[in-house]
Amino acid sequence: MSLHPSVAAVRHAVRPGLADLDPDARLVVACSGGADSLALASAAVFESREPGWYVVGATVDHGLQEGSGARAEAVVAQLAALGVDETVGARARVEAPGLGPEAAARAARYAVLEQIRESFDADVVLLGHTRDDQAETVLLGLTRGSGGRALAGMRRSFDAYRRPLLDVSHTDTVTACQVEGLRTWEDPHNDDPSFTRVRVRRRVLPLLEDQLGPGVTEALARTADQLRPDMELLDDYAEQALADVAAGSGEGLPVDALLALPAPIRTRVLRLAAVADGASAGELFHQHVMAVDALLTDWHGQKWVDLPGHLRAVRREGALHFEPSTTP
Repeated sequence: MSLHPSVAAVRHAVRPGLADLDPDARLVVACSGGADSLALASAAVFESREPGWYVVGATVDHGLQEGSGARAEAVVAQLAALGVDETVGARARVEAPGLGPEAAARAARYAVLEQIRESFDADVVLLGHTRDDQAETVLLGLTRGSGGRALAGMRRSFDAYRRPLLDVSHTDTVTACQVEGLRTWEDPHNDDPSFTRVRVRRRVLPLLEDQLGPGVTEALARTADQLRPDMELLDDYAEQALADVAAGSGEGLPVDALLALPAPIRTRVLRLAAVADGASAGELFHQHVMAVDALLTDWHGQKWVDLPGHLRAVRREGALHFEPSTTP
């Protein structure tokens, strides 16, 4: 019996994404019960058989919807039925002042997943983001004018986390689950038009496909793949530049050394320095960085620049300082 193309697409994406793991590797698969993460979990279990990887199926209950606890229990049962070696369900505390609901839930989810990874001494955590998610991310970054980092989309891997399905369509994950007899759950938030990402998914992308022809989703995801190596290279240069500027400088970053950097590197250095000193990375936007850059390039005695995370940038005695803000 031949393998269904959608099942094959998911498995063939997972296989190279995990090819570097040792035979005794331990994997955590984050699963919400939706088609993307269930298809990922199924493929991970299948691909783990030959090398003998230990697969942990994990679901995180954000507690934001009625019946979420029962839903989490059902997902755990599904993961066990798929054949994972162990299951875990955890409750996240969504408390992140200053962040929107989506960002707060995401921060809470990653905090719990990191605890699970450490608890099981896992080598990697697999996330079920697909090509459609990548296209949405790129389009949102484009419409918000968020710059190259946003257009580079989601990374295929970072720290211990991997996204093996970024070349797989959501249609394939849905079909794969149907073929394999997996009952999926659709988060009601995924149909709530009050969320910008939902409007992009349900209205904007279909309209673009209709007006411009098929392939827009693939093209947006491809744009991310093309831009990401450039952004990563610039980020590497910026990290080295920050280390060079900070070396032996005492307190603060010397203004002259910062001004000697090319602008694309300098602004990245400022962002890295701000985040390192406590700025909220998820809320530190282009306008914040450019305001800090103006303390260097358009200095006329400004007092300071307030940054998200109760931080401020101050130019004082020939150096740029990032220090706690007294603003409540």
